[in-house]
Amino acid sequence: MDFLPENIEKYVDAHTRQEPEILKKLDRETYAKVMMPRMLSGHLQGRFLKMICSMVNPTQVLEVGTFTGYSALCLAEAVKEGGMVHTIDINEELHPMVMRYIKEAGMENKIKTYVGNALDIIPAINHTFDLVFLDADKENYSKYYELAIHKVRPGGFIVADNVLWSGKVTEPKVKADEETRSLMEYNKMVMKDPRVENVLVPIRDGLMIARKLTL
Repeated sequence: MDFLPENIEKYVDAHTRQEPEILKKLDRETYAKVMMPRMLSGHLQGRFLKMICSMVNPTQVLEVGTFTGYSALCLAEAVKEGGMVHTIDINEELHPMVMRYIKEAGMENKIKTYVGNALDIIPAINHTFDLVFLDADKENYSKYYELAIHKVRPGGFIVADNVLWSGKVTEPKVKADEETRSLMEYNKMVMKDPRVENVLVPIRDGLMIARKLTL
């Protein structure tokens, strides 16, 4: 869902730095060949993720939900030299495409892929993260958050995508489907979590940004 008027959307897009050609190519192939291509972050959100990553200046990044690899490549652009984006997805079928674009982008030394259930994989990654990006199945967002926050350094960030869910989160809970209810619970949980401060940014389908506090 687009929350901005079309003319404003076009103006924003025109005044946001263009992504590298490899990302434009990945965008086109995703829309041409992959089901549910709108799951891809796209130009504006991708540049926003890179900007956030540049401000955090991370060494270790965790991404839950690789899809075709667009957001992982955006994050990897801003990772410190010697750093790593650890990206997890349960979809084995898309993995060859992801690896092909990682190689073509020359990011093999900055992106490590994992295929499987993130609930099992996250605890097994032995790193402290500066930034976490959640963009996977919405029913498990709260579980991913709880696993990830223990691995995030104080001052680090957890960013969750799709938290507005095309505006469905504003509807009565009794009418909500399981994904919508899960996102409503996630947003409520983050708001009440004393371990973080947070802001919900209405970019694209909504990004909940939470910064881990030093308690």
